[in-house]
Amino acid sequence: MQNTYSEKENIMLGFYIGSYYVSIPIIQGGMGVGVSLSGLASAVANEGGVGVISSAGLNLIHRNAALSFPEANTEGLKKEIRAARKKTNGIIGVNIMVAMSNYGDIVRTAINEKIDIIFCGAGLPMDLPSYLTPESKTALVPIVSSARAAKIICNKWLTTYQRLPDAFVVEGPRAGGHLGFKYDEIENPDYKLENLVSGVLQVLNSFEEKYHQKIPLIAAGGIFTGKDIFDIIQKGASGVQLGTRFVTTKECDASLEFKKAYLNAKIHDVEIIQSPVGMPGRAIRNGFLEKVKAGLKVPVKCPFHCIKSCDVENSPYCIILALYNAYKGNMEKGYAFSGTNAYIAEKITTVKDIFKELWTDFEKAANQYGFKPATI
Repeated sequence: MQNTYSEKENIMLGFYIGSYYVSIPIIQGGMGVGVSLSGLASAVANEGGVGVISSAGLNLIHRNAALSFPEANTEGLKKEIRAARKKTNGIIGVNIMVAMSNYGDIVRTAINEKIDIIFCGAGLPMDLPSYLTPESKTALVPIVSSARAAKIICNKWLTTYQRLPDAFVVEGPRAGGHLGFKYDEIENPDYKLENLVSGVLQVLNSFEEKYHQKIPLIAAGGIFTGKDIFDIIQKGASGVQLGTRFVTTKECDASLEFKKAYLNAKIHDVEIIQSPVGMPGRAIRNGFLEKVKAGLKVPVKCPFHCIKSCDVENSPYCIILALYNAYKGNMEKGYAFSGTNAYIAEKITTVKDIFKELWTDFEKAANQYGFKPATI
């Protein structure tokens, strides 16, 4: 995804997240369990985007009988960050859920490992700046689903820590995995991504004007093509976050069977489910989920209690184990989270080829409006 224009450049791509310059405005979404580890993250970073390691379920991926769940999780994160550093000199981030029971330990580990960026969602990261050390250069990026959430975080961080977020991700209801919306909001046109971007931008602009600090906005949820990227950047976003698009790549860390779930999916197979953690989620229909609907799955004793909000007593299955099984290719005992566009994937490709295709599509869309994109 490289610039081919030398003059009349009127769409300038690239922006800063803290002290890190993102030359290509693509952030790879953090996908757990095991879908985005050091392999996928480093490949995206090598193309000029931001690669993101998911911190969810690393205790299962890096099993160690001598360690407790929290210890195994943080040790696994260390291994993935260090593995990514060996594969790239690009920008690497970590996705951390506020809802995780060992959230604080994971944040500290990421900062101690000198991760470039922390993306933090599944709850409002009100105390995230408190984990920074004086020498830390880690940028902090909350993930929100509303302008109200962005305003609350900005005010809290200013009051308590005298700082603003380095950027925001606003995730719309077409995203994959757990969604920050009520069921009746998911298909409501008022919650379309472009509307969310507009609302959050109004909030951020007010803080930018008052405190003279740029706060880039990264749009996420349902973005799949270069034209999608062009359209949302035209709405004011600085960049985009893509998750689903990178699953069917050779570099994606999930099993081939997991990727085949995407390749074999039809549009009607991508559905909204009720997650044991108490939130709606988007996944690809399969036999496991059909058994859940039929009541054939029975509650299990929680082996980890990894998510604070998980309804352990009434859950028909352990979500972390189900996602881990899918990551390993055992789809009879798990399922694949996905965004709305999972069914579009037709083949296993490479991260490099996806970047090339996205840039070609972006240029084509820009040219139709008389624009010429450029990176600086």
